[in-house]
Amino acid sequence: EYTAPGPLPTERHIVVERGEGTRSIARDLVDAGVIRYDWTFLAALRVRDVHGQLKAGEYAFLPGTSLRDAIDKMVAGDTVVRRITLAEGLTVAEVLRRVGEAEGLTGDPPAVAEGRLLPDTYHYVWGESRAAVIERMRKAMDAALATVWESRPEDMPLATPDELLTLASIVEKETGVASERPRVAAVFLNRLRRGMKLQSDPTVIYAQTRGERPQDGPITRSDLQAEDPYNTYHVAGLPPGPIANPGLASLQAVVAPAETDDLYFVADGTGG
Repeated sequence: EYTAPGPLPTERHIVVERGEGTRSIARDLVDAGVIRYDWTFLAALRVRDVHGQLKAGEYAFLPGTSLRDAIDKMVAGDTVVRRITLAEGLTVAEVLRRVGEAEGLTGDPPAVAEGRLLPDTYHYVWGESRAAVIERMRKAMDAALATVWESRPEDMPLATPDELLTLASIVEKETGVASERPRVAAVFLNRLRRGMKLQSDPTVIYAQTRGERPQDGPITRSDLQAEDPYNTYHVAGLPPGPIANPGLASLQAVVAPAETDDLYFVADGTGG
């Protein structure tokens, strides 16, 4: 019974809670159809002397998992590794909603300043805190921003890493075509050097929504004239902070822009 294939017909996931006793774990395994009898599980733990070595977490049991393999998996802590992927250009509010909805995480996500989370795929295990996942995202952005800032050219019209982050967020929201980012970045850098207003539509949208909701309809003339520090049709230079979380490619585009004197671009109707 210890080494024979178990009764499980299809893959099942079982969560072992922190502090859960072995009898409770045995019942969970029987109820899920992973093992046939709770007493064989308890007997095997006793013979192997591993009562206190079963680790909490989420486990994936494959069809026919034997009693021995089930115990080996929980003693080794071979838990399921989940993932959450954040696309470039999401606002902090959108990221926090997605992390808040992620299955298996605990606690509430902490408040974070706009633009401070690096878009990427992040792994986590069942029972991990949302605060810990958000902190990994924040540290990843800090590290990426520091690295990119060190590679900046001397004549770049940006004084701080925060200004780099802010401009990268605008570049991120202006085009969905990766190859266009260096050229879009060049247009904005050229405008900054000449003292021209950036006149970026995504900043107008952020001025209205602060990244917490979708834009209500198309941008109007009154929107462009709105007196708001994020409206780059109204204010000169950069807005006071990022308008989204830029990806690494947009950060790099700002420090390695295309060589061009372009001052304008227009949407082509296909996302570019």
